[in-house]
Order: sequence, then structure tokens, then C-alpha cells
Amino acid sequence: MHNLEQINEARDFLVSKTDYRPTIGMILGSGLGTLADEIENPFKIPYSQIPHFAKSGAVGHANELVIGQLQGKTVVAMKGRFHYYEGFTLDEVTFPVRVMKALGVENILITNACGAVNTSFKPGDLMLITDHINLVGTNPLIGPNNDALGTRFPDVSQVYNRELRALATEVAKEQDMSLQEGVYAWWSGPAYETPAEIRMIRTLGADAVGMSTVPEAVVAVHGNMKVLGISCLTNMACGILDQPLNHEEVIEVASQVRTKFVELVKGILRKMK
Repeated sequence: MHNLEQINEARDFLVSKTDYRPTIGMILGSGLGTLADEIENPFKIPYSQIPHFAKSGAVGHANELVIGQLQGKTVVAMKGRFHYYEGFTLDEVTFPVRVMKALGVENILITNACGAVNTSFKPGDLMLITDHINLVGTNPLIGPNNDALGTRFPDVSQVYNRELRALATEVAKEQDMSLQEGVYAWWSGPAYETPAEIRMIRTLGADAVGMSTVPEAVVAVHGNMKVLGISCLTNMACGILDQPLNHEEVIEVASQVRTKFVELVKGILRKMK
């Protein structure tokens, strides 16, 4: 469980560097970091300079925190995230979420690039996450609970906030954009899933599979934040099209839908209270 002193140290460091007080947080997945470039009058700081932040080595991740104005709202964006498969602990993966909460963030948008399991979806689709399945066999809340951060046994019946999802659906409709909805399965990686594993994941009821998002979402809910999750479906999961998967393809498709993704998020931010 996170150390309150470390969280406050990171928060105090950021508060000393900028006058911005963000209320909306964003975690930007592979190839989706360009949204942070839209932030006006940005304050940017590398993760390596923030006390107790880890440093991601994943391809397609810029490793910096960007704070500023977007669509009239004060936001803090993680341009690049930490992954469990990189060898980070789940405490390290989710530490930035705790710091966002300490900064005053109430709503958090978590995005990812992932594989489509539902065969009616196609690469380039955006999917609103309605729920998730944790297939990794561990949980970011394991360990002694700090009641100052959240309750010991948090309710996760609505991890992905219903009101925020309705808002996203409304914006997509206004923009004449097709927005899929579905269940996201968390896979540890770094190896992609086998065709047999994908059949299992589909049988269990997931529509997409990826290697992130769930730990951050669980910690956000533990901290009483409202979560909105959006996946960029960059490929059909293994075994569906009988072709090998590669990370370059993931980054490429994510960059192709970037404009659509950026417009959707900006539209959602505009309407957020």
C-alpha cells in the first residue's frame, strides 16, 4: 500500500513548481500521448524529477507529466504510463494516481491501446470500458490498508462511472462517431496472448484485452475518484485473423485514430462539470 508521506512529498513538489490545481487527470496509453500536446500553457516535468515516480521504458511513451488548461478545465496528464510487465510493482504503477488525487483530481480518464476480442469490433475502433476482468491474479490494494487513502474493501460494482460514460456516448453521437462499449480484460504481458488464451478470454465475457488500466482504475476507485476508461482497439487479438502481432502495428493504428480520439476527449472535457 502506498506511503502517505511519499504521496504528499510528490504532491508538494508539484505544487511548489506550478500554480495549476488540476481537477481532471488523464493517463494516456501507447500512441495516444499527443492529446497532452493540446494542453495550453503547459507545465511539463519528466517523471525522473518527481519524487518517488518510477520511469517507464515502454516504446511510445514520453515519460512526462503535463499540467495545464484543456477545454477550459485544469488537467494533469501522464504522457506515458508504467506497466506491470516492465517489472514495476503495482504500487509503482499506481503511485501517480494517488498523487493526482492528492493534487485535487476528482475525475480521471484512463486510456489504452489494446486488442479486440469481440469479432464484431475492428482495428481503429474506440471502445468505452463498461467493466473489467482482472486476469493477472494480483491486486494493487494487496497489503496493509491506509484508511486515509480509502476503505479496506472498496465496492467495485461501478468502476467505470455511469454518468461519465453517458457523457462520452452523448459526445460521440454529436460528433457522429461510432463508439463501441465493452469489457476490458487485463493481461500481464509482455507476451501477447495465445489463440487458446483469447478463446478463454472471449468465453469469460471480455470484448478487448490489454496490459494496463485495471490497476490504475482500481486505485482510483479506492481513492473515491470517478473513472472513465477508453480503449483504442489497434488490432484483432491473437488467433482471430491468423496473423502475428507486433507493437509497431499497435503504435501505427493508435496514431491513425489519434484525431478521432483527441476530438472525443476534448468534447467530453468541454461538458464535464
